[in-house]
Amino acid sequence: MNKSELINALSEETAFSKKDISRVIAAFERIVKRTLQKGQKLSMTGFGTFWVSRRPARLGVNPATKERIKLPEINVPRFKAGKGLKELIRSVK
Repeated sequence: MNKSELINALSEETAFSKKDISRVIAAFERIVKRTLQKGQKLSMTGFGTFWVSRRPARLGVNPATKERIKLPEINVPRFKAGKGLKELIRSVK
């Protein structure tokens, strides 16, 4: 499912206009980004948690030249599914 399909599905399920749903999704994205940018965690009980993790500096390999390169330390976004979401997905066949 892509973003436009999500907007259509939410619009059908909630009876809100597609324009309103688009605004809500855009606001949700901004809030998640802003929260993570501050280094804070965002938890949604039963769904999951978003947070920022630090990936340490390491040595990598350039696949084209096989040359060893030094990769810097960086922050990466993370998501861990909550109990409710995990149980729902485990029951899918």
